[in-house]
Amino acid sequence: MSTTAVTPLTTAAAETLIAAARAAAEEAGVPVSVTVLDAGGHLLAFRRDDRAVLIFGETSTRKAYTALQLDAPTADLVDLVKPDGPFHSLPTALDRPLLFIAGGVPVHRDGRLIGAVGVGGGAPEQDHSFATAALKELAR
Repeated sequence: MSTTAVTPLTTAAAETLIAAARAAAEEAGVPVSVTVLDAGGHLLAFRRDDRAVLIFGETSTRKAYTALQLDAPTADLVDLVKPDGPFHSLPTALDRPLLFIAGGVPVHRDGRLIGAVGVGGGAPEQDHSFATAALKELAR
């Protein structure tokens, strides 16, 4: 087991994620909310576009939280919670703000989980693409 410390997700990196996700959404003409959580699940950055529906602030946060807790993109988890899926009872079994809709992605550094970004406002596939665009920008 490696004991090498991994630099945590910084506020500057969170702002990069927010800006990149919003830029991708703006290019698509979609008003969104974007949430960035640190590795402990604490809010690091949040931005809701003026025209974004208020509920998308909550969905972006829940998507980020779900991606963080399960260390997987929420797009990869949707089928697992369907009635015949292995995690079908997970959304109601825990008293946690989980949301199994595409748009949340974990953020890794050196193979370690350091946070998550969630996007809400577009179709699930759009939100996922906006979140992954943010990860690509952070990796530059």
